[in-house]
Amino acid sequence: MSERFAVYLEVGAKRAFAGAVLWPGWCRSGRGGERALATLAAYADRYDRIVGSLELGFAPPADVEGLDVVERLDGDATTDFGAPSVAPAADAAPLEGADAERDVAILGACWDALAAAVETGRGRALATGPRGGGRSLEKIVEHVIGAEQGYLGRLGRRVPLPREVPLARVRDDVLEEVRAVIRDGVPPEGPRGGRRWTVRYYVRRAAWHLLDHAWEIEDRAQREA
Repeated sequence: MSERFAVYLEVGAKRAFAGAVLWPGWCRSGRGGERALATLAAYADRYDRIVGSLELGFAPPADVEGLDVVERLDGDATTDFGAPSVAPAADAAPLEGADAERDVAILGACWDALAAAVETGRGRALATGPRGGGRSLEKIVEHVIGAEQGYLGRLGRRVPLPREVPLARVRDDVLEEVRAVIRDGVPPEGPRGGRRWTVRYYVRRAAWHLLDHAWEIEDRAQREA
């Protein structure tokens, strides 16, 4: 019998996200839970192309029947805006040992996927929506790095990330910060520090964001080619 993947559903009033509990970055949205699950299954092969070389045992399911919903979460305004916002219960567990090495490796692979997509899109005018919407390649990269700086802030790391360097350099800086948090722990919230994330949820959210934009670039570049 094929492996069934534990997934959670984060359902808002207008949009839902389906995410694999044990596979950060494999997370897709839809207009309702069933659509989100179908989209998640449809992206399994694309996710496999990113994590497959890590030899972690990911075997993409053939269809949505390979997904097992183990948790349902109430989404919020951020969910409806278009980003996952609520952590599944599994993310409350400490991240250490082999699990930490695994998650850091997956996060690094997601950065590599974004860098590869940027190279694919470089020199092309990315396809836009029917109303001309969609960021330029440079604006996507700027947006991702800016968001990543905010994500690290949720771990108590106030580190400016360089924007005028190769993404591989940003990737290495980020992974160094994540390893430091895994080693030293997430500091407590200060009076103006904002809500903290667990390290597991940080990896989940950051990996989703990297792949969301990597796949966006791939799709828009392909339509323009």
